[in-house]
Amino acid sequence: MANRCWAIVVKLSLVLLSATTCKVTAWGQQPGTPEHVSLANAIQRAEANEPVFASAVAAQRFTRIDSYLAKAALLPSVTYHNQMLYTQPNGQTNQGGQVGVQSSPVFIANNSIHEYTSQASVDERISLSQIAGAQVASANAAVASAELEVARRGLVAAVVNLYYTVSAAESRQKLLEEGLAEARNFTEMTTKREAAREVAHADVVKATLQQQQRQRDLLDATIGAQRARLELAVLLFPDPRMHYAPDAPTGQPALPTRDEVNRMASANNPEIRSALATVNAANAGVRSAKAAYLPDVALNVTYGIDAPQFAKRGPDEVRNLGYSISGTVDVPVWNWFSTQKRIRQSEILRDAAKVNLTAAQRRLVATLEESYAEAAAARDQLVLLEKSVQTAEESMRLTKLRYTAGESTALEVVDAQNSLLTAQTSQVDGLVRYETAWAALQLLTGNL
Repeated sequence: MANRCWAIVVKLSLVLLSATTCKVTAWGQQPGTPEHVSLANAIQRAEANEPVFASAVAAQRFTRIDSYLAKAALLPSVTYHNQMLYTQPNGQTNQGGQVGVQSSPVFIANNSIHEYTSQASVDERISLSQIAGAQVASANAAVASAELEVARRGLVAAVVNLYYTVSAAESRQKLLEEGLAEARNFTEMTTKREAAREVAHADVVKATLQQQQRQRDLLDATIGAQRARLELAVLLFPDPRMHYAPDAPTGQPALPTRDEVNRMASANNPEIRSALATVNAANAGVRSAKAAYLPDVALNVTYGIDAPQFAKRGPDEVRNLGYSISGTVDVPVWNWFSTQKRIRQSEILRDAAKVNLTAAQRRLVATLEESYAEAAAARDQLVLLEKSVQTAEESMRLTKLRYTAGESTALEVVDAQNSLLTAQTSQVDGLVRYETAWAALQLLTGNL
């Protein structure tokens, strides 16, 4: 009687677990065919949606315009100036006009009561500080371009990590669903054999506990997969609830040699380019500060009219149209050592930039060594993980045959199930590890 009661309880538990499983599997999924998203497409979408990367793009464009403006300031500027000036007469006349006498204006600074100006003015100012400023702007534009590449590679690394995390989470969820189905079948088997008085009730209890554990694992895996999908969808879609399907990791790309990786990484590394451009900007800043010791030369050429009549010729055919040229040389004499202090400031920044450059070079060497060692280790483990899965599958098959023949216990079957599931999930994690390490190498070499 007690055995029948236990059998009824176990069957009711199985029915409830099956119903719960159906709800868990369907949770968070949307009807319809999911949108396929490749890794390249995911990176493209993230570059269009990620705000930090958008800020880096804006900074790069902004500094490019700054560089253009600094270079344009070295070229002559042209202005076409037009003005009409009327001044109240004071009732007197003078001989200041072009021909004969004219009425005197109230304001002595004005030339005539009627004065018309229509002139084209060309201005050019030459100084070493301007040239150095243009060099600083160009170097800052190079820094912004390198920082943009750094931001892009950081974004790509984040997308790759999330992308394969989603793939691994979904693969792990499928494996746990298969493991739950296997545990359910084993529970049904033990229940039937108990009813036929072939095994003890302890086997049913052990199988039921295993099925309940699989149920809890599947719940956690489902929530983890949903969380990973949402985190990636935030970067890719306007609606994070978008139903999409990433590619599963394959672990197929071959690993290049260490020399090839070192050569490509040293030739195309944005951190080194950014640090080097910062050093160039600091050197230009030192030159700009030292240029304050030198004189500035300014030249102005003006062509047009500045006369009491708005015409090419005045009374008695006097020419109103003409030109004037002026030049100035400003020689710095004394500014309370301000130039010396600015030079010292720029030299401090230059020394710090050189330290950052050498640190970036050392960091690149260390990162290359670590990334290549990680990729090589992940590649070597793929073969071992595949053999582990094959061994676990064979162990599972033999253990079930022995249990059917009454030569093994339920505990051995449960252990074989756990070993198989562990080997399968480890293989998925190994594939993701290699894909992630391979992507990191591609980022270092500039191929992704």
